[in-house]
Amino acid sequence: MKIYLDGDYVDEADARISVFDHGLLYGDGVFEGIRLYEGCVFRLDEHLERLEFSAKAILLDLPLSRDEISEIVCETCRRNGLTNGYIRLIVTRGIGNLGLSPDSCGRPTVIVIADTIELYPVEYYEKGLDIVTVPTRRINPAALNPAVKSLNYLNNVLARIEASQHGAPEAIMLNDQGYVAECTGDNIFMLSREKVYTPDTSCGALKGITRDTVIDIAEDLGIPLVEADLTRYDFWTAEECFLTGTAAEVVPVVRIDGRAIGNGKPGAVTQRFIDSFRKRASHEGTRI
Repeated sequence: MKIYLDGDYVDEADARISVFDHGLLYGDGVFEGIRLYEGCVFRLDEHLERLEFSAKAILLDLPLSRDEISEIVCETCRRNGLTNGYIRLIVTRGIGNLGLSPDSCGRPTVIVIADTIELYPVEYYEKGLDIVTVPTRRINPAALNPAVKSLNYLNNVLARIEASQHGAPEAIMLNDQGYVAECTGDNIFMLSREKVYTPDTSCGALKGITRDTVIDIAEDLGIPLVEADLTRYDFWTAEECFLTGTAAEVVPVVRIDGRAIGNGKPGAVTQRFIDSFRKRASHEGTRI
């Protein structure tokens, strides 16, 4: 496997960063998870815009232009012979000293990894997920805005550990007010009375690229979509529920906290979103 690392395409075994890189020492950096479908990098420009916004929010100056990063992403896919896969684009603060201040850091470190990805098993898309709500709360947006896709993912990691302890593949995280924010690695949607609802990003949800795609799909399908403060009760009593994410795509949820959603099977509206997303995936983006 070839990995882009600060201007060079190196073998996986040679892809090393300094132990003084602030991305390692403090989680000081930003990243994007991106999908490649049939030679098309899905919504690459939107991902790069979000990367730029995340970097700006943490006062990190990207060392490359959007066009340069775009070409590096595509070239990394080409060098690994991929037509379908997953891309991890990382920009760290760079090498500094052991102090917390980033003033000692020089040029940011840029890394691009392109590889295959293990999705949820096929049966999850056919039968749906059984998920739980975990105790770990989503970080307050006033502390770290969820729009910033930073390298500091410990909040989500702890919640995913709690999900695993309960035998669940994914889990709902609440914000500090008790409203549903998102899942550990996915956004969440539900259907009630012919409307689709999803937590507003102000609740602590990441403004996901797949989430935005689903919002576009809802408009195309003529299904009203509402961003709102939502409780666990709203999801427990929903007719359908599904998750969205770069890795997950669109996956149905059939049980939350032991309660069956609707009839306990993936719903017809959810399937329409899945079908529409798959049709878009191979052509909305940048050809490598």
